[in-house]
Amino acid sequence: MMEDSLRQVDAVIELRDARIPESSRNPDVARLSGGKPRLIILNRADQADPDVTAQWVRALSAEGVRVLPMDCRSGRGVGAFPRAARELLEERIRRNETKGQAGKALRFMVLGIPNVGKSSFINRLAGRRAAQASDRPGVTRGKQWIAVSGGALLLDTPGILWPRFESPEVGLALAWTGAIRDDILDVELVAVRLLERLGRTYPAALGGRYGLGPDSGPDGFAMLEQAGRRRGFLVSGGQVNTERMARVLLDELRAGKLGRITLERP
Repeated sequence: MMEDSLRQVDAVIELRDARIPESSRNPDVARLSGGKPRLIILNRADQADPDVTAQWVRALSAEGVRVLPMDCRSGRGVGAFPRAARELLEERIRRNETKGQAGKALRFMVLGIPNVGKSSFINRLAGRRAAQASDRPGVTRGKQWIAVSGGALLLDTPGILWPRFESPEVGLALAWTGAIRDDILDVELVAVRLLERLGRTYPAALGGRYGLGPDSGPDGFAMLEQAGRRRGFLVSGGQVNTERMARVLLDELRAGKLGRITLERP
C-alpha cells in the first residue's frame, strides 16, 4: 500500500519516538520512500531527555534529513512544520509555479510505527479530530487523505512494524514505550531489562521514584522486588507481586512519571 501510494505524494513524513529514535525507525522507510524528500519528526520530545534529543537532531541532520522535535499531544513544536515542509519541497513549489500551479496542494505520506502519535500530529495540523488518536497501538486500520492548514494534504497510514527486528534490544525498546501490546509479552522480563537500563543511565530517576539506590545492585529482578515491596505490592506469605510492579513501572515510564528519559543514544 505504501509503495502504491508513493506515486501520489511529494514527500514522506516519518514519525519516531524521541525516547527511542533508533528502535522506532522502520528500516524499510528509506527504501520504500523511493528517493522522495523525507522529514523526521521526533515525537514525545517533552518526555525525552532534551540533551539527548539535541544529539539525535544533530546526528540525523548530518545524514541529510530534516528533523523536528515536537510533542503532538500538547502541540508544542507542531507550528514549525509548515515552514519546514515548504523548505523541504522548495524545488517542487518552484516547478509548480513555473507550470502556473502556484496554489497546488503539497501531498505528504505520514508513516510510523504503532502508537507513535501519527493521528495526534495530523489532528493538530488539521485543527480538528480528523484521525482517530489513542494511547493503544493498532488503532488506524486504513489509509485516508486529510486536508490541513496551509493547503497541504496528509495521507494517514496504519502503524507498521516490520517482520523481524534487527536485535532483541529493538523489541525491548518498543515494548518499553508501548509500541507492542503488553498482553503478548512477558511484562516482568521487559520490566527487569528496563530497570537494568535505567540503573545504568538514569539512577537518580529510580531513586526518586522507587527508592532504589546504588546498594540495589545491577540485578533487575532484585530491583523489581525491592520497588514492589516499597509500594506494598505483597501477596500471601509476604511475597512481592512482581507482575503488578512490572505493569506499574511500564505505565509510569510511559506517562513520564520517571522524568524526561531517553532510552537510546546516537
